Amino acid sequence: MSDEVTDWLTQTAFPLNCLTAGVSTADLQPLKNVLDGVRIVGMGEATHGTREFFQLKHRLLEFLVTELGFSALVMEASASAGPAVDAYVRQGVGDAAQVLAGLGFWTWRTHEVLAVIEWMRDYNRGRREDQKVRFIGIDPQQCGSSLALIDSFLRRRAPDRATRLLSTLRVLATAYPGSQPDPQRRLVHEAEELLEFLRGCGPDAADALRHAQLLVKAADLVTRARQHTDPEQTVYAARDRYMADAVGTILEDPSAKIALWAHNGHITKSRHGGAVPALGQHLHSRYGDAYYALGLLFGSGSFRARRIWPGPWSRPRAGAVVTNRIGPARAGAVEVQLATANPGNHLVDLRSAADAPTAVRAWLNGRHAMPSFGAMVPRWTYRFNLSPSSLAEEYGGLAYVAVSSGSRPLPLS
Repeated sequence: MSDEVTDWLTQTAFPLNCLTAGVSTADLQPLKNVLDGVRIVGMGEATHGTREFFQLKHRLLEFLVTELGFSALVMEASASAGPAVDAYVRQGVGDAAQVLAGLGFWTWRTHEVLAVIEWMRDYNRGRREDQKVRFIGIDPQQCGSSLALIDSFLRRRAPDRATRLLSTLRVLATAYPGSQPDPQRRLVHEAEELLEFLRGCGPDAADALRHAQLLVKAADLVTRARQHTDPEQTVYAARDRYMADAVGTILEDPSAKIALWAHNGHITKSRHGGAVPALGQHLHSRYGDAYYALGLLFGSGSFRARRIWPGPWSRPRAGAVVTNRIGPARAGAVEVQLATANPGNHLVDLRSAADAPTAVRAWLNGRHAMPSFGAMVPRWTYRFNLSPSSLAEEYGGLAYVAVSSGSRPLPLS
């Protein structure tokens, strides 16, 4: 790395005095200029199991809401179960840990995410409805809540139709996207039949109708293939497209400003892995500079993820959620370059590079292999999970956390 790049990173970055919420935001004040005109801040993460990432996103959410007027936390989490979390944070309905578990993702069932939910409830308490911060899930999978609501509606309005209309669709409560590839799209047709029936049930079916629309999307994801000659036809592309559409619906309210919580691979302004159009690419295409993608990276440490056992199975056989350790990155890696310029936790605004020296712009536009860990990682080779990235093309900014530790799981109830 040239001295010009090191100097630019040193001068441009601003240190983070703390990763946890509830403290002075003096160190975050530069973000007010950085995010001027921004309506969507994509808060990424290189792993789904890093405590410090979750803590930093909590702190950023608090800042965005209290000082920049952001109105919603939008999460890579079940759109079906999201309303229960929203009811808790806005009206105090239910139990925080239970509605969080209802999202169906072990990745979010942690003390760190619970602290976010409880902070949102505390912030909303006593405020007018139009001043409250909302929680919205945008992922069309894990649809158990939708199935339960529709089942209840049908048993009241058309008990003779409930069993037939829902029998095959109940798999959508747990089925994983891409787990039942079907070129005939039989499950999708079943969901569309249910949707058409509910359209004829009058205005009191509005809530059931909205959940049935979600089931159609979920069925599409479950029956799509993981591999296709056209990457835009894969389940991964469809999932990000659906999540982008859900964000678009929220932004139909001109006053809405959202903090978007998802993996780096989703919030990138480009194609995930160089092939699949990402959620963030859709948002950048639609909203331009009103979308700001903040990628989160770490230097070394550990994170939680399920280990995938190797083998010729159609669906990966995942083991238990375990702690996975990562040593210092190789020389020349982006994380090493960030740490060389600024060893501690810090943020860098990449948009400020327009007038940077040629060497800096070349580095930002070059291709870098960056770590990327999802909910599941290969059992023995996870350390080599790297995704090709162009910093200038994919991110508006980067947050560097020097040491990662595993997120802290909540006890199973």
